[in-house]
Amino acid sequence: MTEMEKSIIGMISSAGQSKAKAFEALKKVKTGEYDEARKLLEEAREADVQAHTIQTKLIQAEMSENGDKPEVGLLMVHAQDHYMTSQLARDLIEELINVFEAKEGK
Repeated sequence: MTEMEKSIIGMISSAGQSKAKAFEALKKVKTGEYDEARKLLEEAREADVQAHTIQTKLIQAEMSENGDKPEVGLLMVHAQDHYMTSQLARDLIEELINVFEAKEGK
């Protein structure tokens, strides 16, 4: 496995961790554990930052002048899909938690 493939798999892993934490946070809302839900959302955000850092390095490598540009293949597209989905899930779940908190007067 190349270093590039390892980076891309790292992006997939971080995005998956973010999405899992966000959905775990939503489950906490069912039992009224809003503080725990917010903590899990912060963990999701931290995992998103890790994925974003990898994505930024890949974009910079693609834009570089040297000949060491990453190949855009199915694995890269898959990683980008995971990352974008995790961001959407986290943002949507955070807003759902805000709505539930407001309805309960928290």
